Amino acid sequence: MAARDVRDALEETGVAVRAAGDGDEVAGVRPRWVALPESAEEIAAVMRVCAAHDLAAVATGGGTKLHWGAPPARCDVLVDLCCMNRVPEHAAGDLVVRAQAGVTVEALARTLAEGGQELALDVPVPGTTVGGLLATGIAGPRRFRHGTARDLLIGVTVVLANGTIAKSGGKVVKNVAGYDLGKLFTGSYGTLGIIADATFRLHPLPAARAWVTATVERPVTETERVMSAADVLLTAVPAVTESPLEPSAVEIDWPDVDGPCTLAVLVEGAAAAERAKTLCELLGEPMGGTAEVTEEPPPWWNRLPSSDDDTLLELRIGVSCLPHMLPALREAAHTSGARPAIRGSLAAGTLHIGLRGLPNEIAGFAGLVRDDAEGMFDGRVVVLAAPQEAARRLDRWGRVGALPLMRRVKERFDPDRRLSPGRFVGGI
Repeated sequence: MAARDVRDALEETGVAVRAAGDGDEVAGVRPRWVALPESAEEIAAVMRVCAAHDLAAVATGGGTKLHWGAPPARCDVLVDLCCMNRVPEHAAGDLVVRAQAGVTVEALARTLAEGGQELALDVPVPGTTVGGLLATGIAGPRRFRHGTARDLLIGVTVVLANGTIAKSGGKVVKNVAGYDLGKLFTGSYGTLGIIADATFRLHPLPAARAWVTATVERPVTETERVMSAADVLLTAVPAVTESPLEPSAVEIDWPDVDGPCTLAVLVEGAAAAERAKTLCELLGEPMGGTAEVTEEPPPWWNRLPSSDDDTLLELRIGVSCLPHMLPALREAAHTSGARPAIRGSLAAGTLHIGLRGLPNEIAGFAGLVRDDAEGMFDGRVVVLAAPQEAARRLDRWGRVGALPLMRRVKERFDPDRRLSPGRFVGGI
């Protein structure tokens, strides 16, 4: 069918449609059209046209992570959910909210704050929408205490490849029927369906917050050996996470593996200032006596250590193992010649690594870190984003033991490979 006829079919759904431009590219692949639905029913109408005319579709919200993941094998229609930006329900008494997929996390936070509540998630990419949050599974510092989006998700509405609207879960915390479907779609990069709205469990806004920050400025001499920043953290982090002071987040910022490393701890709720002061004293000795308490987070808090031009890795590993990976990261940098900037949660077992260098240096670093993480600690290294030259040399996903099962799930939900084909693990 001619392009004009396909566009006519899309427009006959009543959904606004425009020609795609340079800013609509998905990991370098430019779609032909952009559809802007305003409801789950309109998404379904678009997907029925895609099914009838063998069109591949990719969903987007704020467009902040379109460069993440592998390029799609094909992309005819970009389903832009920016018009689905309402919060239809906020049951404050039940601590539950339902938000459309195009609502930004910042806008949702403002709405909930009016009722003294919050979605206890930190999202390290400004402009992220509810749909993008779930599709990529990204999480920030407070994942240590509150978990990730899939832990707070209690209901979801999705549109499948054939235009079917499916709902899972409910509006109250006790109703968890179909909760597994929400988990299944979280982190699937839009390859199983398009998320139309989501229902989350909320928390009251904490009465107070305080941050404890401490920096290892230079190597510390201990008896006859020199301790690096990584060595110091091996002592300091367990002291914090194992304390009864209930920190909500334990983050590090290590912009240069041969330079200073900053540890920041967030405490929330009752007596936050007093608990922070005790943590400050606890960190004083292992961190060289440089800890301080502040009412505001450090400027790097809840931000990824990279720009759009950097390679971005995510290292996931057991909490008890992660501090022991820090010397390996330094060694991989020295061996490969790449320049990593490391930031993330030692307490939740996730680090993000912004990586600069020549393509072969980046590939060398990623390979060394993955070998250590998978071989020694049963961890994973995922390449979230990479410039084109570096991406060609990288294995984005590494070892995925559940890949056969994931392929069967993809076949069940999207047998014609119509939704974000090739974006996820194993070319799913």
